[in-house]
This record gives sequence, structure tokens and C-alpha cells, in this order.
Amino acid sequence: MAKKAETVSMIDTFKDFKDSQSIDRTTLVSVMEESFRSVIAKIFGSDENYDVIVNPDKGDLEIRRNREVVPDGEVTDPNLQISLSEARANYGEDYEVGEDVTDEVDFSKFGRRAILNLRQTLSSKILELQKDAIYNRYIDKVGTIVSAEVYQVWKREMLLLDEDGNELLLPKQEQIPTDFYRKGETARAVVARVENKNNNPKIILSRTSPLFLQRLFEIEVPEINDGLITIRKIARIPGERAKIAVESYDDRIDPVGACVGVKGSRIHGIVRELRNENIDVINYTSNTSLFIQRALSPAHVSSIRLNEEEHKAEVYLKPDEVSLAIGKGGMNIKLACMLTDYTIDVFRELDGDGVEDEDIYLDEFRDEIDDWVIDAFKEMGIETAKTALNAPRDMIIKKTDLEEETVDYVLDVLRKEFEED
Repeated sequence: MAKKAETVSMIDTFKDFKDSQSIDRTTLVSVMEESFRSVIAKIFGSDENYDVIVNPDKGDLEIRRNREVVPDGEVTDPNLQISLSEARANYGEDYEVGEDVTDEVDFSKFGRRAILNLRQTLSSKILELQKDAIYNRYIDKVGTIVSAEVYQVWKREMLLLDEDGNELLLPKQEQIPTDFYRKGETARAVVARVENKNNNPKIILSRTSPLFLQRLFEIEVPEINDGLITIRKIARIPGERAKIAVESYDDRIDPVGACVGVKGSRIHGIVRELRNENIDVINYTSNTSLFIQRALSPAHVSSIRLNEEEHKAEVYLKPDEVSLAIGKGGMNIKLACMLTDYTIDVFRELDGDGVEDEDIYLDEFRDEIDDWVIDAFKEMGIETAKTALNAPRDMIIKKTDLEEETVDYVLDVLRKEFEED
């Protein structure tokens, strides 16, 4: 009885799994049959003469064995054959040689080893089904936001559990630098990717992906969700600052105003979720020059020169606007480059003269400045003296990879030339 109870218990367990994981009836029946047949084949060498009938709704099954009736004394395999006298004695006097006898088999009578074998087989197949179910569930959720409970926080990653207890991973590099969670708290993130090496699904989440920011806007701004406003480009430095370009298909809708909300009501929730990440929302335009100017806000651009083939832009601003264009730590210009896909160089505009004043090519200074230094300036697009003097010193040092003393010497030589004039 104990062994039979074990079998029934396993079926009940499988039925519970089917209910919780929404395994379809066909798959359930197939796995149950395959598991029992696998054990029967190991015991008898073949399962071809067995019928396994599974009833998942009731949580029970029947195992029927079919054997051929042979003359007395000619039974060579008792699993496949039954003697005529035994068939008539146990199943009816009407049986004749050559007919089939079908009897119901109590699986528990196969012995404890068979029971354990069945349990291992079922467990293995159930685990495979669970992994397949998790993979299929989350592969369709890539790019969507999920909420999960923080279960464990490690140095390199964080383990979360969804409502069904499935494990989700949030790597350190996918966390906002100022993120801080305790066990039991709820975290929101976007499903970045689903890996499935060796049938072992791994769900990777992200809070630093631009897609996370996009999904948050879709949740907070109904016009985006309804398709009246489209997010065209996003650039992020997670936890610090982001720029997002939006476009409206309805002239009556101000896309920037709709995204920000009255007194910032819509964007405040997003900013809090992103740990006070500053978000600039700008109007998208297909006019590259205008788009670059908008991307550099809050700075006001005086003029701009484009090289569309090389995706480069020279932007000229008044001296007091240069620091705004570059931003703290170069963050503003970096985001503008990311948003527009252009390399942007910022230059100071000379008061009154503009950028078209009389200038001198750097090649004229080769008697005072080494050739390789001049070449380094020219490689970053600086061909003339005034262009060099109008360019931010820090930008020159970074892009030419020259020593500060060398750059200062060059600028001093150029500056003295104009002072003499």
C-alpha cells in the first residue's frame, strides 16, 4: 500500500505542477506516458506490449499488459507470453492459442527500485518542462518591464524572484550606480535578454538600458502608449543624466509638454525611479543641424558647420555658452553626440569678428612648433590658429593626447602672433 500511495502521490504532484505552470493536457499525458514507459522498458527490455492510460484530470492512470496465448510448455518470455492453461484459469475458458490476454498491472508491484526510478525520471522531465516554461514565458517579455522581489544581494549581481518564484538576475553593471536594495523590497527593471545555455534559462534584467527609460515613459505618458507621440532617440548616462528626443504626429499636441506634464507631474515619477537622473526632453527633427543645436541645450548655438559624410559637426558658441554646451565633466556634449550620432567639436565665437576673421594656417608655424605637434592638431580638425585658440583647451588635450605643457606652448605661440598683429 505504501508503494502504491507513493505512485499516486507522484501523480498528484505532477497534476499540481500542471495546474501552476499551465502545462497543456497533451504535454502532460505525453510526459507521464513517456516516464512510465521508460521505467517499464528498463525492467523488461521493451514497453511495446504495454498500454499506459493517463487521466490527468483525476490524477490517476492505468497500466495494461498485452500477452500472447501460447501452448503449455512453450512460454519463452513471461512478459510477452502466457500459457493456454494459465490464460483459461485466470481470464476465462474461451481463450485460444494465438489470442491476446490483457491484464491490468499494479506498478507498485514492480518493486522499490522501479518506484525510485520512476520518481527520478518524472522529476527530470518536470524540471525540463519548468525550464522550458520559464524560457518561453520570458523570451516573449524581452524589452518589457517586470517587478520582482529582491531575494539576495551579492557583490556582482542581485537575485530577484517573480510572483511564481522564478529567479531573475540583475547584474551590477545593469544597476544604476546609486541603486540600493534590501532583501524583501520590490525592484523594477526591463528584461534585457534571456540566455538558455545547456537548457538552463537565465533571465537578465537591466535598469541602465535606454529601453528601461523608454518603457517608463510609455507607462507615464498616455500619448506615447496611444501612439500619438513617438520616442525617436534616447541617450543615457545612468543615474546622472539623459536626453530623449520625442515627436508628435498631431500638431495640437506638444510632445515635450506632454512628456513633462503639468509642473513636471509625469516626469517626476520617472526621475525618482532612476535615482534622480536628470532628463532633458527635446523635440526631434530630421534637420540635422537643428537637431544638434537642440541636443546641446541648455546652450545656445551661434552657428554650425556639418560634415555629413564623416558625421562630424563644428559648433560655434559665445564664450559664456561654451561651458553649458560641454557640461559638467563633458556630460552634456557626450549625450548630445550619443543622441545625434555625430562627433561634435565646440569652438568659441570671437566677439564682433565671428569665425570668418583673417586667420593663419598652422603650417605657417612649423619653424616654432614641431611638425608632429601640428599634425596632431590637424588630425582633430584644427587647421588654423584662430580655430585652435577658439577650441576649449581641455578638449584639445583630450583629443590630441598631447601633454598639457605642449598644448599650452602651442596656444601661447599662436596667441602672441595675433597680439603682435
